[in-house]
Amino acid sequence: MTATSSRANWQDIIEAHDSGSGHDEEKGSAPQLSNRDLLMPADRFVKRHIGPRSHDVTHMLRVVGANSLEELMAQAVPEAIRMDGYLNLDPPRSEQAVLDELRELAGRNKVYRSYIGMGYYDTIMPPVIQRNVLENPGWYTAYTPYQPEISQGRLEALINFQTMVTDLTGMEIANASLLDEGTAAAEAMTLCQRARPRSSNANVFFVSELVHPQTIAVIRTRAEPLGIKVVVGNHEEYDFAEPTFGVLVQYPATNGDIYDYRAFAEKAHASGALVVAATDLLALVLLTPPGEWGADVALGSSQRFGVPMGYGGPHAAFFATKDEHKRIMAGRLCGVSIDATGKKGYRLTLTTREQHIRREKATSNICTAQVLLAVIAAMYATYHGPVGLRRIATRVRLLTGVLAAGLRQMGYQVNAGSAEGCATPTGHRGPRNLAPTHGRPRGHGIHPRPPAHLP
Repeated sequence: MTATSSRANWQDIIEAHDSGSGHDEEKGSAPQLSNRDLLMPADRFVKRHIGPRSHDVTHMLRVVGANSLEELMAQAVPEAIRMDGYLNLDPPRSEQAVLDELRELAGRNKVYRSYIGMGYYDTIMPPVIQRNVLENPGWYTAYTPYQPEISQGRLEALINFQTMVTDLTGMEIANASLLDEGTAAAEAMTLCQRARPRSSNANVFFVSELVHPQTIAVIRTRAEPLGIKVVVGNHEEYDFAEPTFGVLVQYPATNGDIYDYRAFAEKAHASGALVVAATDLLALVLLTPPGEWGADVALGSSQRFGVPMGYGGPHAAFFATKDEHKRIMAGRLCGVSIDATGKKGYRLTLTTREQHIRREKATSNICTAQVLLAVIAAMYATYHGPVGLRRIATRVRLLTGVLAAGLRQMGYQVNAGSAEGCATPTGHRGPRNLAPTHGRPRGHGIHPRPPAHLP
């Protein structure tokens, strides 16, 4: 686009819209636009997202010694790789027109009640949290709190999150969240590997077949380049015949069953393996914390605490373990310190990402926090308090019992341990396949878990 172009360019159009609003020395110099240009919508993205105006571009070209943008591109980009011609793009549209189209497109979605489980549950975000946290740029634009003196509010909220997680899991320390449950499980696998005694040659990580399928998939993907052998099977039958450095169980299981893993944890520890429990925060309000039955690591998704499902994510994971593993744990820890005046202050205490410490000492280079969503989960727990959370968990348990009773009354078999928030019908008047009847709930606006994803 040259200065002698007969048609107004984007800089000219912006300049024309902005004329009279400043730059007194440039007033009257804006180009005269044709009626065709003037008919173009004024609320275009280019005005807000491209900063330089005509006089800015002219000044920059003068500084670099070019007469036009084309000449500048010719100097900077080799001719062999330059495109000859113009991109085949639709005419530009206004911001309002694009928003209208997006709304129309979103309106085609059919909003069903989701019963897929697998760590995803509909929840209610208190309006006070939605308005003052989720929709507040002071929270949703925040980045890593490297400067604690201006980040005390966020750091305190993250410490509340860590405290909430340690209280519910029965662990000693918890980090300030991770990317999601699947990657948190993969981080737990590598923690178990790093915790091996130097004399150990164990290279097997056992995963219960009752772990959420997407978590198993992530673990297998992470294990492949590391050369770790992943064994998926029945935890009640696993004999530790191969040297095993860690095991992963789901608590409650992906089908809703609740197992007592004490004996399995003792067996794993006797074989030199650490025990990882993928769990659910709301269920832990009523269940025995993993730290009390022998787990070395507890992890899961905090989505259950007031975070919308959001078409599958993002959702902050929680990750808790014993104090002895804090320096090989992925993520970051927020802590309490004393400032120069002797007052209590919050700061980043420990971080193990490769951008912060020597690469060979780093435990992870993946996303080390979902701060906004972790804050929402912590605020949800603070908003309801221990009594409110117990009431919500008890209500979910009651509703699950009502559903299970109704399914049995209709002739379905339901897994026996389904009293904590998940009921899985296994057949109709016997072990008949559920696939033929799977489509019926969808006719009533209900989206059940696909049979292929059932354990």
